[in-house]
Amino acid sequence: MLNDDFTPMEFVIAVLQELFNKDRESATQIMLKIHLDGRGICGVYSQDVAATKVEQVLQAAHKAGHPLQATFEPVE
Repeated sequence: MLNDDFTPMEFVIAVLQELFNKDRESATQIMLKIHLDGRGICGVYSQDVAATKVEQVLQAAHKAGHPLQATFEPVE
């Protein structure tokens, strides 16, 4: 996920919990990494699953009216 100045931190935590099955503490740590570093890793998945996860994040953000963005890239 990528940081922006508009999406509430609580929304990012909720997305991490709901879509990535993170517990509250892990979701909070990932959210803080995104906030401080501009991006953070939510998980490592096959390409198909990663593409689906990105689409789910984008749909959830759009539905909630937030500009949250997510991408996926290969692990090197």
